[in-house]
Amino acid sequence: MGNRKEYIGTVVSNKMDKTVVVMVERLVQHPLYKKYIKRRKKFMAHDEHNECEIGDRVLIEETRPLSRHKRWRVKKILERAPKLEPVVEEDQVEGS
Repeated sequence: MGNRKEYIGTVVSNKMDKTVVVMVERLVQHPLYKKYIKRRKKFMAHDEHNECEIGDRVLIEETRPLSRHKRWRVKKILERAPKLEPVVEEDQVEGS
């Protein structure tokens, strides 16, 4: 059981119930030009308690097929996405 694949990625969607879409970026060297290129892939991962938010860095682990597209599970949330304050423009302030 110790030879399951693991990837670190960023949550890009959490609109589904108990499922998140995780974008994994990796650097691959071009075979001819030897320049490193970013390659991205999206994985659907199982999030049992719906605790992932968009922008979170997560560790996902390979598992048995859970549905048609889900073969990964969120193992751990490594870093939470920063909470953004709502922007209030001066025109919207009451009493103006």
